[in-house]
Amino acid sequence: MKRVYVVTHPEASHHVDGLVGGWYDSHLTAKGLAEAGEIARHLRSLIPAGELPQIVSSDLRRTRETAAAIAEVFGTGATLDSGLREKSYGVAEGRPQAWFRERFVPPPAVGERMDHDEGIEGAETKQEWLERVHAAVARFEDDPAPHRIVVTHGGSASPVIAAWMRIPVEACAYAVFRTPTGSVTVLEQDDRFHNRSLVTLGDRGFFAE
Repeated sequence: MKRVYVVTHPEASHHVDGLVGGWYDSHLTAKGLAEAGEIARHLRSLIPAGELPQIVSSDLRRTRETAAAIAEVFGTGATLDSGLREKSYGVAEGRPQAWFRERFVPPPAVGERMDHDEGIEGAETKQEWLERVHAAVARFEDDPAPHRIVVTHGGSASPVIAAWMRIPVEACAYAVFRTPTGSVTVLEQDDRFHNRSLVTLGDRGFFAE
């Protein structure tokens, strides 16, 4: 049995400041750092004692900080991969959300959706974004480790899940897996049929009240 735990980083400074994230290198807030510790302890409870998970993380600061809290609990380190970054929003990154909303062009309901850049100069198209994340997943998915923790972003968690479940890029024009900030998604591959299952999606139920 193999398990993959997809972690979305908790609250970051761009959330509370009302700024566009993307590749903008925001940091975790005090609340986010506290939640990163809770996420780490929750993962420790899910992974059997004595088993060391592989930890792979986006290289942006908010995900590095989340991965560091997790790695500390397991007494190991994390591998950084820029392919796990959030979708790039080009010139909008670090700007106010209001600025972004004024210029945002949503993808069409029908027709070409994969080459759409949402009207923002320098932004990745959906095709570019998905291909980047799928390539990152391909770099680690054949590792023999039975437990793998992937620390990424709310948007990029969806293509991470799709890529691990072997859903091709061209099938993701509409498909999305919504995960909240600071959540854990559990994916599983069984040993007999080698099927890949979505066990839990975007779980936050482990946080203390």
